[in-house]
Amino acid sequence: MGFIIFIIAVLLTFALPSSEYECDKSATLCETTLVIQHRLTMMHPTEQQVYPANGKLYKYDDLTQTTEISADKVMTADGWEDNRLVVVANESLPGPPIIVYEGQRLKVHVINKMTSDTVTVHWHGIPQRRSPWMDGVPFVTQCPILSGQTFTYDFIAEPKGTYWYHSHVGDQRAKGMNGAFIIRERTSTIREQIMTVQDWNHNWGADMDHQKLLLGTFVNRVPEPLRQSVDGGLFDPFYVTSVLINGRSRYYNKSGQHNGAPLSVFPVEKGMDYRFRVINVGALYPIRISIDNHAITLVASDGYDFQPVEVESFIINPGERYDFIINANQVIGNYWIRAETLEVSAHKSEAVLRYNGADVSQYPLTTRKICTPVERCLVVNCPFTTFPADYYTDCLRFDHLRSAVNNDPAPKPTSMDTFKEHYLNFALPDEVASVNGREFMDPTVSALTQPLEITSICDNVDCGEEKTCKCTHSLPTTHNDVVQLVLMNMGVGTGDAHPVHLHGYSFYVLKMGYATYNMTTSKFISQNNDIDCRGSGDMTTSLCNDASWRNSSWLGNNVPGLNLIDPPRKDTLIIPSGGYAVIRIKADNPGVWLFHCHIQVHGIFGMRMVINSSYSMHPEPPKSFPVCHDYPSYFREGYVDQHQSGVRDQKSGYGMKTFWIMFTVMGIIILLLIAYILYVRKKA
Repeated sequence: MGFIIFIIAVLLTFALPSSEYECDKSATLCETTLVIQHRLTMMHPTEQQVYPANGKLYKYDDLTQTTEISADKVMTADGWEDNRLVVVANESLPGPPIIVYEGQRLKVHVINKMTSDTVTVHWHGIPQRRSPWMDGVPFVTQCPILSGQTFTYDFIAEPKGTYWYHSHVGDQRAKGMNGAFIIRERTSTIREQIMTVQDWNHNWGADMDHQKLLLGTFVNRVPEPLRQSVDGGLFDPFYVTSVLINGRSRYYNKSGQHNGAPLSVFPVEKGMDYRFRVINVGALYPIRISIDNHAITLVASDGYDFQPVEVESFIINPGERYDFIINANQVIGNYWIRAETLEVSAHKSEAVLRYNGADVSQYPLTTRKICTPVERCLVVNCPFTTFPADYYTDCLRFDHLRSAVNNDPAPKPTSMDTFKEHYLNFALPDEVASVNGREFMDPTVSALTQPLEITSICDNVDCGEEKTCKCTHSLPTTHNDVVQLVLMNMGVGTGDAHPVHLHGYSFYVLKMGYATYNMTTSKFISQNNDIDCRGSGDMTTSLCNDASWRNSSWLGNNVPGLNLIDPPRKDTLIIPSGGYAVIRIKADNPGVWLFHCHIQVHGIFGMRMVINSSYSMHPEPPKSFPVCHDYPSYFREGYVDQHQSGVRDQKSGYGMKTFWIMFTVMGIIILLLIAYILYVRKKA
């Protein structure tokens, strides 16, 4: 069977589509292939190097711009002519969308054709019930896929919603190894558009960005400063040149001039409704999305519907997804779709909303809505309480949204024995990316399928209330317990807002607590006072590794203000700087699930942990599932010795199991004989 799968996968590579894969609605099994390779931006497969001008591409030596080169087979990114090395699926940036219908079985053959790197594919937002080994996290749920190897992901596509796939190895996600994964309802009839947004650096690859963040980012001998958002919050000095929309953008220089690179176009028919599925596949920055002259009606996030809300724009963080509906009710023409980072001096990008019948040779001339005291703008999902007063813009926090499902209340414990509350601080104390001061150390084995071989657990390390340490941080949960997690971004290590993603679950967002801000300037004043960081006694100096509610009456499932009736659900949530969020799950999905900040460098540096759900109920992995470990491995040596000993015993006619069975039976017979003899003597 494995050989047949391999042959199918190889054959499929000869006809790889760079466009989307959509499974037939009537099919029970969907099957496709992703070939992972290194490729170059601004390079055509036959025409070689290209350059941009006036929204088109031309061959490197066509200086008179007489022959346009199709952009369909070119990964243009922001049009920068110095090629950037990317990691992509099926020679596409982003990777091809995979569209299936709820309940279908999906097989994706992943072939690693990179010469020097491993890879895995995580199906972001999919709970992987009964298939935890398909979650795609190296050294947590599987071994990495080595160069030249094929790994087939095989799982049931549920529930319906907007998801995505991406590599979970190192920095590959920001190099381009990502794509949309959509699970549709079979009854859906609304027209759809898929949009990915991503911060982009055309100067260096993601691995170089990573090293520069460690050692220092310099441009023209000048250190790059920390970026700031309007509230005074900080962003790492991640050097961004542009924002990509569906893999395309234009580079703007400091004078505001762009390089004329081609942009993504979203065609619409006048009078029709469209559902846009937006995914932030980027590395660091929250991105604000708006469309000129069109109201946006938000209807879902991370696969779960909420009561519709009409907004001017919304903010989407790395890992998040938002669905919105627009009605194409404007005059036939071209309109700007805008995406910009949340920096004070924002990096921006555009795409084109093009009505059928509009002039395809023209770019839009539209302008963004002006917010005024009379006609204020509403923005959903701000990582702070307010914009500056003169922006005339209101923020709607995510916990203020309400679920659109009538019968999906937050889980409630049947007794206090089944209720567990944990405090988890996602922060950077002493510049250590950590959760409760524990910098995550990857095991050297697949934790889910080789749990007895893990040697780096936190019990073996000196961790403490006011210390940082490095270990494989794990939180065990008992099956069917109601687990309430207080996710914090507090103490001495705060400053950045963190989009936190939980694998294996979608959680209920019950309450969020923000810092205190100046309501005129929007600047940060102080951290939220609901949390007691303990430790040093001062939350501005405490590591906040062992926090609790400041008001002890809130303990024992008594937190006021929780929305237990119709809370929205999510799998990736922004934890504001100096604030917290209260989320809840029912621990009913056995597996080992990663829980981490989705800012790429924070996750890689150690702001991760695992939720070990229902350990005794973990399902057995499929036959021949890959095994990995250090060499030498004393566990494996003992395992092999025991196995070989059993083989030798079987060759001689008796295995150890057989010996102990025979020994037990003989013992029982002897005891029965002794009892019988004593009985006979007594009678005599």
